[in-house]
Amino acid sequence: MTDYGGAMSSTGPASFGYAFRDALASDGLSVIAEIKRRSPSRGQLNPDADAATLAIQYRDGGAACLSVLTDSERFGGSPQDLSAARKAAGIPVLRKDFLTTMADVRASADMGADAILVILRDVGGQRMAEMQDVAFDLGMDVLTEVRDESELELAVECGAYMIGVNQRDNPRCAQFTVDYDKAARIAKLFDRLDDGIVKVAASGMGVPGGTPLGAIADAGYDAALIGEALVTADDPAERLREMLASAGASALATARS
Repeated sequence: MTDYGGAMSSTGPASFGYAFRDALASDGLSVIAEIKRRSPSRGQLNPDADAATLAIQYRDGGAACLSVLTDSERFGGSPQDLSAARKAAGIPVLRKDFLTTMADVRASADMGADAILVILRDVGGQRMAEMQDVAFDLGMDVLTEVRDESELELAVECGAYMIGVNQRDNPRCAQFTVDYDKAARIAKLFDRLDDGIVKVAASGMGVPGGTPLGAIADAGYDAALIGEALVTADDPAERLREMLASAGASALATARS
């Protein structure tokens, strides 16, 4: 990987009045709680889940934002899920699908999304920047997903200002392969980036043998995107409260040492 040789900067919207980014940039670790009924790797998770009900439970448990899968075939979702979740909970919503075209960006705005996920490996740097420009024009934030150090560098060079480190090797693959230490490793590289970049860790948190949420907080991330551990919980609100409490205790212990 190329040596940064100093702090790299990144540009976002002309005015950071965008709800999703602002919700994650507050003090402490924020959680983006995900709504999905199934996944290609895990199969059925919560097939009868009601998006509005889950959204309210997540909000009451302390979620700063929501993530909604609208793809029916892979995740059992729909555009109506996103609209219903946003209306019910009143907190910012990310459309987290495999978005690759400008039409996808515009459709996300039509659904009422506050932000979209753009996977760098799927679209490349130039397309990511173009999609981000269109999203800005439509009043949406953009979370750029990377999976390794070289992609992090490219994302910054192309103007990403919210970056998600996905610990899964390939979210499209039916095989569930997660590197539970990846987020912590890559976190060290963020030290040379613009302080304004919002850092998000995704995948593998809260599941048996997974990454403790406290480790994500200790590594300096602004937010964690959590799906399976919450959507399968008997009481999603209480489960989220427990996870946030554990992360806060870990971060406090580190600060005092």
